[in-house]
Amino acid sequence: MTDSPLPRSVRRGGVVFAAVLGGLLILAVVATVWIGVRGALAYGHLRDAQQTAAAVRENLADPATASDAIASLAADTGAAHAMTSDPVWNLAEGLPWVGPQLAAVATVAESLDGVTSTALRPLSEVAASFQVDALKPQDGQLDLAPLQQISGAAQTASDGVGAAAASVSSIDRTALIAPVRAAVDEVDALLVEAGTATDALARATQLIPSMLGADAPRDYLVLFQNNAEWRSLGGIPGAMALIHTEGGAISLAAQESSSDYPRYDDAVLPLGDEITAIYGERPGRWIQNVTQLPDFAISGALAREMWARQHGGQQVDGVIALDPVALSYLLEATGPITLPTGDVLAPANAVQLLLNDVYSRYTRPADQDAFFAMAAAAVFEKLSGGDVDPAALVGALTRAGDEDRLLLWSTHENEQSVLEGTTLAGGLPVSDDEAARFGVYVNDGTGSKMDFYQNATTALEWSSCTLDAAGTATGDAVLTVTIGNTAPADAASLPAYITGDSAFGVPAGITRTIGYLYLPEGFELVDATMSDGTGFGGGIHEGRRVVSFAIDLPPGGSATATLTARTSAPVAATLEAVTTPTLTPPAAVAAVCGGS
Repeated sequence: MTDSPLPRSVRRGGVVFAAVLGGLLILAVVATVWIGVRGALAYGHLRDAQQTAAAVRENLADPATASDAIASLAADTGAAHAMTSDPVWNLAEGLPWVGPQLAAVATVAESLDGVTSTALRPLSEVAASFQVDALKPQDGQLDLAPLQQISGAAQTASDGVGAAAASVSSIDRTALIAPVRAAVDEVDALLVEAGTATDALARATQLIPSMLGADAPRDYLVLFQNNAEWRSLGGIPGAMALIHTEGGAISLAAQESSSDYPRYDDAVLPLGDEITAIYGERPGRWIQNVTQLPDFAISGALAREMWARQHGGQQVDGVIALDPVALSYLLEATGPITLPTGDVLAPANAVQLLLNDVYSRYTRPADQDAFFAMAAAAVFEKLSGGDVDPAALVGALTRAGDEDRLLLWSTHENEQSVLEGTTLAGGLPVSDDEAARFGVYVNDGTGSKMDFYQNATTALEWSSCTLDAAGTATGDAVLTVTIGNTAPADAASLPAYITGDSAFGVPAGITRTIGYLYLPEGFELVDATMSDGTGFGGGIHEGRRVVSFAIDLPPGGSATATLTARTSAPVAATLEAVTTPTLTPPAAVAAVCGGS
C-alpha cells in the first residue's frame, strides 16, 4: 500500500476536522429535530388554543361563562410559549430564511400566553362569580356592585390584549412563508377583535356606575332622532326625555317635543368660523338641527344649552341620542310591548309604525308627539322594570353602538375621555394606522318626513395607488354617493306632514337632500361632479376638506356625487367611510390598495 503524500500531522488534522464537522452536523440534525418536534407540539397547542379562543370571544358579553374557557386557553398557550422559548429555538431565530418563521411563531406564542396568563386570568377569576342577570334592573334599580367589582380586572384585560395585539401586529411578514403569514394574520385579527371586546367591557364598567349615580345623582337629556327626516348623525331630535339616576335607580323625569322649543335669534353657543362657513348658525338656533353637525360633542352641548334655557337654567350631566332602529333592537330584549292605544310595538314593526304610520293616523303634530312619548315611556318602563333578557340587551346596545345609532356625550371630563375614540362618542371621522376615513352625511332640506322613502348608497375605491415597503399607500381615491327617492309616483298626495306641504319652498312629493362629504386628513380634492349638473360648496373642518351639495329628486329619481381625492403623504392602505345611519342596516364601505 502506498503511503499518503501528505504529512501525518496534516492527515491527523483532517481526521479531527472531519470529526468536528461530523459532530456539528449531528448537532445540527439534533437541533433541527428538536426544533421540529417542539414546533409541531407548539403548533398543536396553538391550534387547540384557537378553538378555545372562539368560545372565549363568543362569551365575553357574559364573563362568567368565559371563565372555564380562559383557564383551558391558558394551559395551551403556556405550553406553546414554553416550546418556543428555549435556547436552541432562540439561537435558530438568527438563521436565514427559517429564522423569521421561528421568530414569528415565538412572538405569537408569547403574546397569546401573555394574554391568557396575565391579561384575562384576573378577569376570569372575578367573573367566576359574575352573573349576567346582574345587568337586569329590579324595580327600576340596577345593582352597581358587580360592575364595580369587575372594573379593575376588565381594565387589566384590555391593557394586556392591546399590548399583545401591538406585538403581533409589529411582526414583519415580508419574509414569512404563506402558511406562517396566514397564521400570523389570523391571530392578529383575533387579537384585534378581542381587544375591541375587552376595551368595550373596560369602558362600560367604568362608565355605567358613575352614569347611574353611584357617587351623586345625575340627569341626562335623551334625544330621539327621527330617521324619516335626515340629519348628519341620524335624524332630527323630534322628541326628548329627561332621565334621572341615583344610586343605580333610574326614573323618567320628563318628556317633551322639539316643537316646544323656539327658534333662537342667534346660536345658543359659539360655533366658530369653520362651522358657520359650512353650516351657518342653523345647528345652534333650532333644536331640530343640533345633530346636523357630525360631531356629537358639539350637538350634545347645544342641546344641553337649549334645555337649560327652557328649564330655568337646569344643567344636565350629559346627552344621549338614539333612533327608532335602535329602539327596535331593544325590543328584541324586552319582547313585544302593547301600548295603551292597542298597538303592539315589536322589532318587526317599530320603524314603520313610528316613522310613517303615525303620520297617516294622526294629522295634528301634537297627537303625533303624544304617541311618540307614549311609546318611549312604555319601552323605558319595560327596561327599567327588569322584564328584559340581559344578554339580548347587551347585544342590542352593542349593535346600536356599532351602527352609530346610540350616541353619548358627558359633561364630566373623565367620562368623556373614556368615550372618546368609540362609536358612542359620535365624533368626526378619524384616520389611523388601520384606515383613512371619509365621512358621508346627509340631511333633509324639505322640512318633511320624506326620507322614509329615501336611500343613500356610498362606494369607495382607489383609482390609482402605490404601496410602499411599510404597507402604506399614496394615490387617488374616488368616493361616490348616490341618493335615491323611492316614494310612490303620487307622493304629492301623501299627508302634508310627510311631504312638508311646500313649507320650505320644495314642492310636495319632491325631496331635497343636503350632503356633507368629509375627506380624510391630508387628502386634497382633485375633482367633484354631480350627475344632475349642480355645483358644490364646502369648507375646512378641523383639518378636513368638506364638500357640500344639494339635490332635489322627484319620486323614482336619483343623483350621484363623485369626488376624487389625492394623498401625497403615505396613509393606511385601507379606505373606509363613516355614514349617516338611516333606516336600513349600514353596509361596509371600504377599499384596499392592491386588494379587494
